[in-house]
Amino acid sequence: MNKDYKRITTNVLQEMKDNDEKISMLTSYDFTLAKIVDNAGIDVILVGDSASNVMAGHETTLPITLDHMIYHASSVVKAAKRSLVVVDLPFGSYQGDSKKALRSSIRIMKESGAHGVKLEGGAEIIDSVERILTAGIPVMGHLGLTPQSIYKFGTYTVRAKLEAEAKKLLDDAKALQKAGCFGIVLEKIPADLAAKVSSELDIPIIGIGAGKGVDGQVLVLHDMLGMTHEFNPRFLRRYLNLYEDINKAVQNYVQDVKNQNFPNEKEEY
Repeated sequence: MNKDYKRITTNVLQEMKDNDEKISMLTSYDFTLAKIVDNAGIDVILVGDSASNVMAGHETTLPITLDHMIYHASSVVKAAKRSLVVVDLPFGSYQGDSKKALRSSIRIMKESGAHGVKLEGGAEIIDSVERILTAGIPVMGHLGLTPQSIYKFGTYTVRAKLEAEAKKLLDDAKALQKAGCFGIVLEKIPADLAAKVSSELDIPIIGIGAGKGVDGQVLVLHDMLGMTHEFNPRFLRRYLNLYEDINKAVQNYVQDVKNQNFPNEKEEY
């Protein structure tokens, strides 16, 4: 029986892993949808830099700024009564400069009211992780396919298939745990490697396209609701087909307006 938590904290996530209860996580970027997601009982809301794709229409996550992320985060935090809200540090706000990473994290916490931040990368960001933690800000890691490095990878394909990259990923995960991360997202890596990371680490491991042997799952809300219809990776399960539903609703509205069926007598004063 899963315990009923009034408010999700980093402690609660650790307790969930220790008790073999899986952690549910989805992205949100605005007040209205975040309110629905929180109310439905999600454990963690990620204010992802995927907002760059789904909200702003960019091809990659790189263009989104810290100011944009704070705007999305503050909208989500106002809606979240139970969920833990974690915010992505956007590209350029932390890489190669641990002082900048701390300043960016403090701005997110102070201006949005979020509960923690997420950074991409392993050994190369340990200094930043440690510095952010000195301010008492919870940090989540992100390994595997790290979308901010897409131009380095050159493709959105599965990562860590080869032994050397798999070993580095496990080493990086252990280094992030040692540095003090409360959890790590593993994206698009072989399921057996993800399961190995999860079993060898004490902290919660959340997967996206990383199989079921991890401690929880995350998806982009707009993908699992079927609002984005061109994106069809193997790891995505669509729970609704909102693209078609909304399309049909708008078509019906247009028709009603054109045919003077809206508004009717009951819909006027």
